[in-house]
Amino acid sequence: MDKDSSASLGRRSPLLAVCAAVLDREGTVIRWSSTAADLLGRTAQEVCGRPVQDLLAEAPRTGTASCAGQLPTEGIVRLRLGSGGTVDVDFRVVALDGSTDGYVVVAAPTDTTGDWEIGGSFLRALLAQDQMGIAIHDTKMNVVRTNIRPEMFEGPPLQPDIRLKDVVIAEDAEMIELLFRKVMETGAPFIRKRLEMHSSTIAGHQWDLSVSAFRLQDIHGDPSGIAVTVNDTTAQQRVRRQMDLLHEAALRIGSSLDVVRTAQELADVLVPELGDLTAVDISDSVLVGDEPWNIIEGMSPRLVRVATSSRTGDWPSDLPGPGKELTEISGGAHISQLRIGQAVTLDREAMLMAPSSPGPTGRLSPILGHPMTIAPLLARGRLLGTVSVWRTERPDPLDEAERILLTEIASRAALGVDNARRYTREHRAATALQERLLPRAETDTPGLETAGIYHPAAGGADIGGDWFDAIPLPSLRVALVIGDVIGHGLSATATMGRLRTAIQTFADLELDPAEVLTHVEDLVQRLAAEIPSEQWDAVGATCLYAVYDPITGKCTLASAGQPPPVVVGPDGTARYVEVSPGPPLGVGGVPFESTTVTLEAGSVLTLYTDGLFELEGFDSAHGMTQLRNRLAVLTSSGRGLANIGRDLIGDLTDRPTRDDVALLLARTRVISKENTASWQFPAEPTSVADARKVVTRQLELWGLDELSISTELVVSELVTNAIRYAGGPVGLRLIRENVLICEVADPSNTQPRLLRAAATDEGGRGLFIVAKCTSRWGSRYSQKGKTIWTEQPLEGLPDQLAPLFDLTEEELINHPSLE
Repeated sequence: MDKDSSASLGRRSPLLAVCAAVLDREGTVIRWSSTAADLLGRTAQEVCGRPVQDLLAEAPRTGTASCAGQLPTEGIVRLRLGSGGTVDVDFRVVALDGSTDGYVVVAAPTDTTGDWEIGGSFLRALLAQDQMGIAIHDTKMNVVRTNIRPEMFEGPPLQPDIRLKDVVIAEDAEMIELLFRKVMETGAPFIRKRLEMHSSTIAGHQWDLSVSAFRLQDIHGDPSGIAVTVNDTTAQQRVRRQMDLLHEAALRIGSSLDVVRTAQELADVLVPELGDLTAVDISDSVLVGDEPWNIIEGMSPRLVRVATSSRTGDWPSDLPGPGKELTEISGGAHISQLRIGQAVTLDREAMLMAPSSPGPTGRLSPILGHPMTIAPLLARGRLLGTVSVWRTERPDPLDEAERILLTEIASRAALGVDNARRYTREHRAATALQERLLPRAETDTPGLETAGIYHPAAGGADIGGDWFDAIPLPSLRVALVIGDVIGHGLSATATMGRLRTAIQTFADLELDPAEVLTHVEDLVQRLAAEIPSEQWDAVGATCLYAVYDPITGKCTLASAGQPPPVVVGPDGTARYVEVSPGPPLGVGGVPFESTTVTLEAGSVLTLYTDGLFELEGFDSAHGMTQLRNRLAVLTSSGRGLANIGRDLIGDLTDRPTRDDVALLLARTRVISKENTASWQFPAEPTSVADARKVVTRQLELWGLDELSISTELVVSELVTNAIRYAGGPVGLRLIRENVLICEVADPSNTQPRLLRAAATDEGGRGLFIVAKCTSRWGSRYSQKGKTIWTEQPLEGLPDQLAPLFDLTEEELINHPSLE
């Protein structure tokens, strides 16, 4: 076979490197091969007819004499090259036809024969071992030599003259042959390349292999095939994947304090590594933050499916989806395993009884033809729920190692679910507490319409101490409050509740806003004294307190560390109210100051906490300008206050904030001048009669004649007391709104007291009569004295009190209506 025909078969014969010569009986060269001519650089014409001894550079090194004493039978000899050099060859002398008529000498360079010997030894050693698969492929990718037997990779053996597609699926065979051909073409090997191969003869069987491939070359340097080494790393890769899955589970599961999200993280992390479908079912009590039943005591929870995951992204319609309630976990062998914290693989019959499946009365789902494994979510001896895993692409169920892995992941996930459950319970308690501490979100009074909005920090994850309040005051006035307690959690909420209660109490005293903040400052200092000194920096708050009077349209404000409010006038012009700044509550040492501004009817006053500037659309540098401009636009649209507030803060759930936000919007109203009347009287006895006359006349003008008797009685008593104990001048004002308000002002700061006079007392019944004739009464102070106010319902004096005005003093003392 010549060189070309050998190459046509896809490989180059190593015999092409062998030289040959024919000698006669005396050792003369009579034939000379072309390979010998190529090796020594001597043509047949130069050599034939000459003794072979002329070609020797020195005597043969080994062998016994033959060939007429010219050459030994075999050995190594150094020959002269036509160029003047020498070459060592390994040779053998063979007699022709067993006679001495001539000899054939075959020889090859010693470096070539050495390679043959070492290569043969090396190949035999490789093929003899069973720790590593060896396969030699020719240039057509056929296997020519291999040591791969069935027991080596738990699959069919490789045999000479077969193709890879006879062992692995066509896609894998095409892929790896493409890699082999690239090695063949470029000569660049690949080392320890990880390949996943799927058996074409064993359904579902897969290998993880570490494959190296090298190009083989003949003596001329031409490609002659591929040498491949194969190591089965299926077990190692499996362990590595399990460790990676555990690590991924530790990173992904429990990243939030939300039960449903934690369950979804568990479902997602198991697909596709352990199964093709995964469902997580949680006890209904856990979802609301309550303790689940203790399964050690034999109690069984009701489950709700909260999370699913699928390799394909589609959940089978035959299986319950998220939100579906499942049957209670009942008895059975698999339930016993779940109760001790072990995962269990169910057969078809057990799957029908499992809560994760359609149940014995439902139509059979195709999913029931595939193995299913359930693992418990167990924490502190309590079953929080279960996680179910199905395999639909692989026929084999989870083996023991995979069930242990599933149990480990489920155990870790159970801690995350339990932490989320605990947080849900605490958050629910804190939210309920704060909901009860905060006022109604919207109020509507003759003086103001208000709307308040509160949102906790971190998208609802952390209840804080921000609050708002709208407190109705006498004479149609309203107090507006916005505040922010330092810190978060129940302690901040509790502090907020105490401060809000205190401010409401001080508001009832109708103090100036600066005085209210001064009293609250004293309270904060006392609260700080009640806690350890190392926590003093956590006690404090900011607060803005304002009082709006719809009679005058004036608003008086004082601030303790709060940002200034924004007012948008009826014409759409927005501006900040320049409030005298004061320190936060708890700092002490700096007085608070009140600022009074006039607000037109229809103005919108916005009070807010600084958490507003963390929202989308605001930044620290231009936040106040952005707030003012945004309020101007929103208010001009004519929408309600609640809608303006929601549009202002946006959707907080899309962008959690580090601080909670409180917002209070108030639209002002001004009482018409037609609904008010005022007079001033000197401190003279005749002023009492004059006061009764003007009141009676004004009530007639208003059409409130039915209130004349009671109002005259009230005015008579209050003006009389003012003249007798305080002096003049005495102011009198009537206000008609949803109630009739009567105010009597005098220059005295003496606190009026309600007394119950004895039968023999000559006085002390005035305020008692006032209290009986009105729905409520009180007093407030100013720098020029005090004002006593009363309120009467517009429907008039109760029938049993109507005759009081006609009684004598003695009859009035003993009247049963005043007992």
